[in-house]
Amino acid sequence: MKNTTKYVGMDVSKDKIAVAIADEGREAPRFYGTIAHNPDAVAKLIRKLQEKDVVLEVCYEAGPTGYDLYHWITRMGVSCAVIAPSRIPVRAGDSIKTDRRDAERLAQLHRAGELTPIHVPTRETEALRDLVRAREDVKEDLHRARQRIIHFLLRHHIHPPASMKRRWTKMYRQWLATLTYERKVEQTVFDEYLQQLREIEERIKRLEATLREAAEVCIHAPVIRAIQGLRGVALLTAITLVVEIESFERFRSPVQLMSYLGLVPREHSSGPTTRRGGLTKTGNSRVRRALIEAAWSYRHRPAVKGDLEKCLEGQSAHTQEVSWKAQNRLHTKYLRLLRKGKHKNLVVAAIGRELVGFIWSIAVSVERSAQHQAA
Repeated sequence: MKNTTKYVGMDVSKDKIAVAIADEGREAPRFYGTIAHNPDAVAKLIRKLQEKDVVLEVCYEAGPTGYDLYHWITRMGVSCAVIAPSRIPVRAGDSIKTDRRDAERLAQLHRAGELTPIHVPTRETEALRDLVRAREDVKEDLHRARQRIIHFLLRHHIHPPASMKRRWTKMYRQWLATLTYERKVEQTVFDEYLQQLREIEERIKRLEATLREAAEVCIHAPVIRAIQGLRGVALLTAITLVVEIESFERFRSPVQLMSYLGLVPREHSSGPTTRRGGLTKTGNSRVRRALIEAAWSYRHRPAVKGDLEKCLEGQSAHTQEVSWKAQNRLHTKYLRLLRKGKHKNLVVAAIGRELVGFIWSIAVSVERSAQHQAA
């Protein structure tokens, strides 16, 4: 007997899940009802819908509630897709939005194959991702704490000595420690700002120590070590790339990964006219920012020394070959585009896009080697 498929759309909120079902064919989806957002209620729903000779295809939008719902459903042997909200088709003139309508719309579009699922990370990768993002959050706190001190000094017309060309150096910190204020209240405020700065810096040290430890023992450790063989890709950059992308092999080619990261130019072509603009900037902004920062390293002449030399010790011949090829190719391209009069930022964006190809080559090689050894 042929199996029938039911397409289940879920509109998920913090406490409730609105459920709609679209059967095979062209009939309008029907609203099933609302259930509690907890594993028991979801398991009860799946058991009720999972009749004999019925295949369930469940989907819901990615959101702040994370991927727990995905794991609850897939553990029961049911297919579940987490949908990219930005890629959901929107009908012009549709000005009414409710949980019921959203669930029915998801079920209908899922049946039509019009939805774009995202890659769901494993539990281990998600934990590492949270750690990387926690460090980024604290780095933002550090920037705010420094700005508060700078603005406080500015309001009191206190300026560092002319010999200090840069802020937050060791000498600058020593100068800050010598400052005193006439009023006790002002001194208290300034001391609290400095103490907050010291506490944030200690938090960053703790998080980075945990990151370094996790990078050595996690399942992605071989890839993290390998891509550090590329110039500009230090430990924190390597961890960010790996935990945000997770599997490089899921991309058929470097071009597909470039597109996924939003490092390809916009295009609007019609008839004989072709217009290309700036980067699409779709996808993961954290990875894109890390790549652009790494790309600045290729303005320097190719060389293997210092930390890069240490990272390349013990690496495979493929990694060492790709690393040297990347330096020569990207440095040459950097100079060539500058001579054409391109702005430095545009040049670095182009370098970052091409750097993706070298990272993909090394990472995929390591992933395939690991799979071969496991087999």
